[in-house]
Amino acid sequence: MQLHHIIESIQSTSIPILDTEICAKSYVPIDLSTSNTELKNLDITRPEVCQRYIDTVLLRTNGKVAFGGYLEHRNLYSDKSNFGSSGDAVRNIHLGIDFWCEAGTKVLVPLEGKVHSFQNNVAIGDYGPTIILEHTYNRISFYSLYGHLSVESLNGLFKGKVFRQGDFLATLGTVDINVNYAPHLHFQIIRDIQDKTGDYPGVCTSNTLEFYSQNCPNPNLLLKLKT
Repeated sequence: MQLHHIIESIQSTSIPILDTEICAKSYVPIDLSTSNTELKNLDITRPEVCQRYIDTVLLRTNGKVAFGGYLEHRNLYSDKSNFGSSGDAVRNIHLGIDFWCEAGTKVLVPLEGKVHSFQNNVAIGDYGPTIILEHTYNRISFYSLYGHLSVESLNGLFKGKVFRQGDFLATLGTVDINVNYAPHLHFQIIRDIQDKTGDYPGVCTSNTLEFYSQNCPNPNLLLKLKT
């Protein structure tokens, strides 16, 4: 069975990934793609500009968390040299779901798993503090990645540490800690993590999209948030 079918079958109802005090109706979709005309004159590579736009979306929708971004083409990384600068080599297609909300927001484990690896990825444009969990379901192993966390989230972790569904995992980092992004959680599912530890590409190029879209299925197949 393919991974996207497996994760879709795990639970029929939505699964919380942030503080359970944030109700489901407070999650609202956001579009940060290159096709969003509202972003035409905004430099969203600047975290304060991006945050103002997020706040605008949350205000007009009465939301607390703005989420989305799977396979979204973005300009968010255009100022970062390690994302490429031209043609098919530009990494601008997002491979997870982002949850834009306040720094310090609690992150919960959506599915029982154990720590595969963790590290602080400090390069500008990277994840900052990152945790990767390994999961096994129907004898199939896969991974989930949580990026842009607080430094304190890495305290007390060790390889193999077990987390149950709904356990507290981490808190979200501030702009200075999550390496120059507005506060948010990057959540990604990975079939084959290859030789990576504590890190995995969260953005791909157009000429690698076929591989990564298969290796990193839509996380909302698991979470089942209304879009």
